[in-house]
Amino acid sequence: MATATEKEITVEDKLKSLFRLQTIDSELDQIVRLKGELPMEVSDLEDEITGLETRTHKIDDELTHLEEEVSKKKNSIKEAEALIKKYEKQQNNVKNNREYDALTKEIELQKLEIQLSEKKIYDLNDGVKVQKEFMKEAKEHIKGKKKELENKKVELEKIITETDKDEEKHHKQSEKVQREIKSFDERMLTAYLRIRKNYKNGLAVVKIDRNSCGGCYNLIPPQRQSEISQRKKIIICEHCGRILVDTEIDKVAEKK
Repeated sequence: MATATEKEITVEDKLKSLFRLQTIDSELDQIVRLKGELPMEVSDLEDEITGLETRTHKIDDELTHLEEEVSKKKNSIKEAEALIKKYEKQQNNVKNNREYDALTKEIELQKLEIQLSEKKIYDLNDGVKVQKEFMKEAKEHIKGKKKELENKKVELEKIITETDKDEEKHHKQSEKVQREIKSFDERMLTAYLRIRKNYKNGLAVVKIDRNSCGGCYNLIPPQRQSEISQRKKIIICEHCGRILVDTEIDKVAEKK
């Protein structure tokens, strides 16, 4: 047999309590999401900086390679110049035109080698210039990202400190309202908690929004809306299973 206290609890009272609980839990969800997003932002920045530093290492390796190639080509020019002097000296001691022509051909080949090496050095130096510019940009980017990361970490520490207090406060409020609801309708509380788990946004109690369910946005017939506004019985959305309340419920919930 129901007690006198249970008889005094109306459906409207239950809906008010449910909406209050949903409001508290939604605020708690927001805090949890915020705390989850901020560390992710810090982690993303750290990953970005690591990627940029890896890029600078690759640029540095490319610069080393280009500078080594320039050095090799300069040595090739020195070797070619030495050979030209050698062949020109040998031309003074040739015994016939065939030997002279052969040395002349070797000299021309070495001069061509010098020209090709000089062109290659020019191209390589262009590459060095481009890579140094890339390096400068990457280092400036890293500097900016490290500053941003430093600021984010300070912000994260501050917000975590603040949200820890809010989170604890909301947890206590939620537990208090849950105890109240459990005292007069444990099955309704169980249903509320089950519905919350079914949806990522944690919405189990939703208001009518533009003649539609505030959870799944399916249209609600006018007659159904009228019944919801009367607060005479618990009405759930036939599409998503959420508990429906009217748009004025937040005002009456505040007065509770």
